[in-house]
Amino acid sequence: MTTKADVFGPACSKVPATGPGSVDGMVSDPVATAASNNPLLTKLVAAVKATNLVDPLNSAQELTVFAPADDPAFKELGDAKFTELAGKPADLAKILKYHVVPKRYDAKGLESAGTVPTLDGAEGGDLKIAGSGENMTVNGAPVLCGNVPVKNATVFVIGKVLMPGTNK
Repeated sequence: MTTKADVFGPACSKVPATGPGSVDGMVSDPVATAASNNPLLTKLVAAVKATNLVDPLNSAQELTVFAPADDPAFKELGDAKFTELAGKPADLAKILKYHVVPKRYDAKGLESAGTVPTLDGAEGGDLKIAGSGENMTVNGAPVLCGNVPVKNATVFVIGKVLMPGTNK
């Protein structure tokens, strides 16, 4: 399991230094709860709530979550596309599940694996991991803040919303 000392990436400086949204504050919360306290992930949290995935994510035992940041990921996706997806909860749930791996990895484990399977019910199959450390990408999306430990997952904040069928 990762620790606070393992967290890396340029966007980590945007995570609060103290309080529930800090790395120290998130470590004892399950993943959906931890995300709800992180100011980088407000759009993702809204999507998870809209698709009723809060309880399944919080109750899972060991996950790796690639969490799209509000900026640049959801900003690039655009408000119109987000609204369209929010109107189709089943489709949105499949996209969100495509960001979740049913095994807990740290950055070194992801590098070694090279590809990792997504959560059952996701479309698009495996995610491709390339690079390492601050140059790591997931399907071409840059890792902005990685190795974030939460109670039941390791979180990697990424700079793009991953869409099934667009592996790079």
